Amino acid sequence: MLARIRRWIIEGVKVPEDRTEPGEAALRLYGRMAALDGDPFLQVVDWKLRLISVFDELKYDRADADILSPGMRRHALAKLAPLGFRQVSGTAIRHVEADVNVIMPKFHALGASPFDATRHSPKRLCDFYLLTPTQAACRLIDTCPTGEAVARIKALVAKHPVNVLRIGDFLEDREAHRAFEGAIGHLRYVQRKAIESTDLRHRRGLG
Repeated sequence: MLARIRRWIIEGVKVPEDRTEPGEAALRLYGRMAALDGDPFLQVVDWKLRLISVFDELKYDRADADILSPGMRRHALAKLAPLGFRQVSGTAIRHVEADVNVIMPKFHALGASPFDATRHSPKRLCDFYLLTPTQAACRLIDTCPTGEAVARIKALVAKHPVNVLRIGDFLEDREAHRAFEGAIGHLRYVQRKAIESTDLRHRRGLG
């Protein structure tokens, strides 16, 4: 098994997700976690994939580092703590009774692809990822059919803008990414309109 994991890391192959199903306590916790969507800085982007996005910025440069800042981490923990979560390491927030973790992927390098954020930070099926909006969008692109990914990212950017140009820069030469490439211009338009026409324009980053 160790040799197989080592090969996944060396070859850059996506580590498969542990298929541990959520128990009854986890399902009850999920119901309480739905309240996170009431916070303007947090949203559960996808319940099936278990993705939580933390608001980052309104405007991006394509060269911006795509990482969870200390302020983003602190805010997420402050909202998760009343639900019974406690931080147990630099990359994990855990709810012991429900046996549910919120995984914060390890930071690797400033120039790393946002598509790589979760590739070497595996989680169980019952756990969540805590991601930047751009990382969450990349996860949707990698796991959903193109039309569905575009629709979900449009819903995401209405609350949490993403670094659309950076996503475009890191699209890979494979079918799912080639299919998504044509949506980049449309998403830039949708995001710009959301920022201009909603109270989103008054929001500031968590630092």
